[in-house]
Amino acid sequence: MSKGKAKHLVVISYDAFSEDNWEKASRLPNLSRLIKSGAFSTKLKSVYPTLTYVVHTTMVTGVYPDKHGIYHNTPLQPFIDEEEQAWFWFKKDIKVPAVYDALRKHKMKSAGILWPVTGYASIRYNLPEIKTIGRENQSLKILKNGSPFFCIALEKKYGKLRKGIEQPYLDDFTAMCGKDTIRSKKPEFLMMHFIELDDAKHHYGTDSPEIDKVLNRVDERIGKVIEAVREAGIFEETVFLVLGDHGQKNVRYKVKLNQLLKKEGLIYEEKGKMLWRAYIQSTGGSAYLHLKENDEEAKQRVLQILLKAAEEKSLGIERIYTGEELEHFHAFPVSGYMLEAKTGYCFDDSLTGPLVTDLEKENRKYATHGYSPEKPEYQCCFVVSGNCIKKEYQLGEIQMVDIAPTIAEILGVEFGPCDGRVLDEIFRMNTKVSIQKKAETDMR
Repeated sequence: MSKGKAKHLVVISYDAFSEDNWEKASRLPNLSRLIKSGAFSTKLKSVYPTLTYVVHTTMVTGVYPDKHGIYHNTPLQPFIDEEEQAWFWFKKDIKVPAVYDALRKHKMKSAGILWPVTGYASIRYNLPEIKTIGRENQSLKILKNGSPFFCIALEKKYGKLRKGIEQPYLDDFTAMCGKDTIRSKKPEFLMMHFIELDDAKHHYGTDSPEIDKVLNRVDERIGKVIEAVREAGIFEETVFLVLGDHGQKNVRYKVKLNQLLKKEGLIYEEKGKMLWRAYIQSTGGSAYLHLKENDEEAKQRVLQILLKAAEEKSLGIERIYTGEELEHFHAFPVSGYMLEAKTGYCFDDSLTGPLVTDLEKENRKYATHGYSPEKPEYQCCFVVSGNCIKKEYQLGEIQMVDIAPTIAEILGVEFGPCDGRVLDEIFRMNTKVSIQKKAETDMR
């Protein structure tokens, strides 16, 4: 028998599920059942910057970005359109072990459905989140970096549900793949990534009627996963963990700070090619300042430009963070400088179009993330439920780095060192993997 609290753990990443969604989402049938039979928090604090790939890497490693090395969704690729950029798709880019590496050592089965930064990872059944750029073939790219036979089988059964990355089709595909994996593989550890809420907030804003429709659809998908666990006969031995990775903030103004650097000659064209001595890589709600190595003059010039820009209210710079402040956030030290946007503003890498775009004047709704995790009303939601978990137990503030060590504790594997801690307070006393009919009744 496993020395863990449960034999199986299903982790559902509910992308962009934040405290402003709690009131409505927590009343929906499936999530409310998990809450009643488990522990929860609306104060899960994310990491800086609050970008999906940065946060998901912290979830599975238990360390901050300054240690795991995934500092953005994408490596720096100046002057390349966002749609054509490569992302941090591959496990090799993570500088520390992940919790699924520990499971492999214990010969336990892990599975991943569209989990970020898992290309060619040590996950037994792996359908990684990877997209094509240029003329690449999507199916071949996934097969090459995932588990080929597993991916082929899921594609044959459920590929017709998907329409590229369009929603709600993509998350419907993920839900069906998750259901199938639970029933056919019964992995000890399953990670799933639902993206529709994040997409909807980006496109419609955080307070659109569309958000309520998405919350309902995601709740139905959670219900399908729970149903699959019942059908697999492992319900009483399973813990469910549902969590958000970041919030989002509505945006009125997009600011393109690289245009200031171009105006001052720090971004320039030479022989038909764009070059840079300093470059601002946006995360949406914040931005990294990149500097060419050993170019002290460029560093001094760009800091003068940015300090002056921070005095202009219309450019939306809330703070310029430097070394010690970034250490407080445990942010990855790209150059030792980051910019934080004011609420209502976001940054954009582009060199074309106006310096500041007023989206309201263009009658466009938009929201984004990437801001400091200390922004008000910006924390994430967390729900964990199962036989070993206290019922209707409310946690205070917890940290994203606490997720991996808690996963390891639930499954009974040694993992660490971590920056986070095991959330010991969620567990019932003297719980073991045992059949308790009461918990099944609680969830009905």
